[in-house]
Amino acid sequence: MYRVLVAVSDDVDQARKQAEFVASLPGRGALDVTVTHAYDETNERGPHGESLPPEESDGVQAAKALLEDAGVPVETRETYHPVAEGVVDLAVDVDADLVVVGARKRTPIGKAVFGSVTQSVVLDSPVPVTVVGVE
Repeated sequence: MYRVLVAVSDDVDQARKQAEFVASLPGRGALDVTVTHAYDETNERGPHGESLPPEESDGVQAAKALLEDAGVPVETRETYHPVAEGVVDLAVDVDADLVVVGARKRTPIGKAVFGSVTQSVVLDSPVPVTVVGVE
């Protein structure tokens, strides 16, 4: 079994591109895919004060649907802020063999000011990372 963690954002088109990449990997039947999206730790509370799980983001729903349509088994997991750290921790937790992240077009100044989740995941991941870019 080859375990793949797909970390998506709210960008549905990007999430679909990431899912298409995973669906194109050889041996789809031997893939075990986890799709995740980072959420705030301030989830809504239920009537008894319990933390309610967040609804799946549009990106998660799009990636999950595309992968399921391609016959790839998918599970979804939550991760929380800080995003890059959460993705790397989840990769370890699910024993991933590969992490698939998306890239956004950003100026060098934008990267310097706001940081880059993709860059942090690439640098900190204990397993290979595939970056699926935008066209």
